[in-house]
Amino acid sequence: MLDQIFDYLHFHFSIETSIVLLILIFLEAVLSADNAIALAAIAQGLEDKKLEREALNIGLVVAYVLRITLLLTATWVQQFWQFELLGAAYLLWLVFQHFTSEEGEDNQHHGPRFTSVLQAIPVLAFTDLAFSLDSVTTAIAVSNETWLVITGTTIGVVTLRFMAGLFIQWLDEYVYLEDAGYITVALVGLRLLLKVVNDSLVPPQWFMITAIALILAWGFSKRTESEKIIEEPEKTELVEGSRE
Repeated sequence: MLDQIFDYLHFHFSIETSIVLLILIFLEAVLSADNAIALAAIAQGLEDKKLEREALNIGLVVAYVLRITLLLTATWVQQFWQFELLGAAYLLWLVFQHFTSEEGEDNQHHGPRFTSVLQAIPVLAFTDLAFSLDSVTTAIAVSNETWLVITGTTIGVVTLRFMAGLFIQWLDEYVYLEDAGYITVALVGLRLLLKVVNDSLVPPQWFMITAIALILAWGFSKRTESEKIIEEPEKTELVEGSRE
């Protein structure tokens, strides 16, 4: 039975296999930075740290199932440009919703707001699926070994959960980070749209990675005022202590 399953999945071990697996994990990590910040911004709509973690955990389990389904049906899905069009429309709708939302007390736009975890889970799962429409082609191009791609995807989702957790903390610390995240979402949405219109117009991956890195650098360029306020009393206490 196992032999039949392994034959179906093209299960072969070699040094080449290990290298390909490392490449897949690296690509998943690099290409998921924009995905992670988008998921973090969406999860923040719950405005409760415990619920944010719960929504991310459940949402990414659902997202993982959808990713595996997408990988196993990738050959079929790629025949229909409508899937990429829907993914592009969904991501661009998220960006539009963010930048047209009312500004909060911090004079910044914020993502959608939820009253329960069940409201956030579908948004998290479908956002990840839309991103996966862009990355699945890359994963399949690296290797046609089904089990390898699934393993890389599994590790990628675990990495994505870790990165999203970090970004949730950083979103509270940096003024422009949420806007930067949604700008990168817009880039992915536009890339999917260009694939539908004319594949030759799609920018290469190195361009996307460079652009996302520059946008995120801007996102980390300014800390929130609350961080400065916290630091100032600490400095004052140190000065007073030294005088005594």
